[in-house]
Amino acid sequence: MKPVIIPIENKFENVIADLILNIQINEFNVPITREDQPDLFNIQNFYYAGGGGFWGAFINAELVGTIALVKFDEHSAAIRKMFVKKEFRGKEFSIAQKLLETLIEYCKENGIDDLYLGTVAILEAALRFYEKNDFVRIEKESLPEKFPLMKPDNVFCHLTLKK
Repeated sequence: MKPVIIPIENKFENVIADLILNIQINEFNVPITREDQPDLFNIQNFYYAGGGGFWGAFINAELVGTIALVKFDEHSAAIRKMFVKKEFRGKEFSIAQKLLETLIEYCKENGIDDLYLGTVAILEAALRFYEKNDFVRIEKESLPEKFPLMKPDNVFCHLTLKK
């Protein structure tokens, strides 16, 4: 079962929201609601219009993972909405890795040199995953001025793509 990763759009908004909210709320008790995430219901304008993107990983036509990119200035962007269904996590499927590689390839092709992300400390496995992929933890004060902060985020990371 090899995942198929494709750009996804508004027509998937309810499936995307269900996947993400289930993981955030039911699995990790992140204090966030549907209403806190209007971007999930306006993917075209929030992600694509500014030069970012939104990708989904599908196995047998089922959405099992997502990753999104918000471009917030000419050469910088933020990773958002990186979620993989519990039963599809790990090396067996490598969905998170494939999603991240897809996003990084897009960044390189589109002149994005700096990638940032915010997450919550409880997502320890996610933080280990990012660090394994050369992201470095940074202080909130080190974020670019235009970085799109999410209320629950309390850990931040940076990856320089330009060598």
